Amino acid sequence: HRFSNRRRQLLTVALVLVAVLLLRLADQLLPPSTPDAIQTGIYPVERVVDGDTLLLVCGERVRLIGSDTPETVKPDHPAEPFGHEATAFTAQFVAEGNGDVRLEFDGPRKDQYDRFLATVWVGDRMLNEELLRAGLARLRSEFRFSPPLKARLRRAEEEARNAQRGIHGPLPPLPRADEPPDNHASFHGARIGRLNMPL
Repeated sequence: HRFSNRRRQLLTVALVLVAVLLLRLADQLLPPSTPDAIQTGIYPVERVVDGDTLLLVCGERVRLIGSDTPETVKPDHPAEPFGHEATAFTAQFVAEGNGDVRLEFDGPRKDQYDRFLATVWVGDRMLNEELLRAGLARLRSEFRFSPPLKARLRRAEEEARNAQRGIHGPLPPLPRADEPPDNHASFHGARIGRLNMPL
């Protein structure tokens, strides 16, 4: 009788340990249960909303921290100069990662519109920085993020300004009214859009 009680206790301890291990494994394998739980990592992009905003396959929006591209999707407003070029640049950048980007966080996690604020990477290239270097974005350094990142982005913008690239040079010709540009590129959906803009 004493032996069966001991066996029952060992079996109970073993079952508890297995349950704890299974719960820990599930936490590591399952996607985050809340949007605030998105961490640094690689995420598939559903589409490029505009030059500085991405929609992830998981449904979350990501806003590039520190880089502000000209507007293309603001309701009741025409597209701003270089806005479509910035969107095409971002679409091409994301396409180079086969639709996957790495997100890193430096500063506040979300903005007032509930978008994640992140640096977006493909390989060793940062989209936030590349848009500034191409003259397709302006630096937004008033937000809280690290001084080293601000300095890096500031150097990229200064390079574009000195070379008079994009928004720091002459304005582009207006698009023809009968040929609206495609400003939404899908990666894990059906459309890719026009992605032939060189980086």
